[in-house]
Amino acid sequence: VQLQAFGGGWAQPGGSLRLSCAASGGPLDYHAVGWFRQAPGKEREVVSCINSRGDRTYYKESVKGRFAISRDSAKNTVYLEMNSLKPEDTADYYCATHRILCVSDGIRGTPGFWGQGTQVTVSS
Repeated sequence: VQLQAFGGGWAQPGGSLRLSCAASGGPLDYHAVGWFRQAPGKEREVVSCINSRGDRTYYKESVKGRFAISRDSAKNTVYLEMNSLKPEDTADYYCATHRILCVSDGIRGTPGFWGQGTQVTVSS
């Protein structure tokens, strides 16, 4: 499975962006998918994840109520809708899958497949 992340860009504080993680070479249906981000000078962190059935999600505390993850099997794509963006959301965002579980407190396992990063900049 190959992943392509896109949809990043610039937004003002309070604005919105929608990230997409499109898969090719195989179905995403059987895999949990996670979104990660890495800000300059900081370690990569888990932002959100969704399980293979789409009925379990996880959100980092600081994005709860602002971000929403979803998946579209027909499009073989996972989305991250980001609303009420804050400057501290500025980072490179990555999607990843394969051999991970999305559980109530985050991701278990190390993803085997990563998309390239898509940059999100939130500033006025």
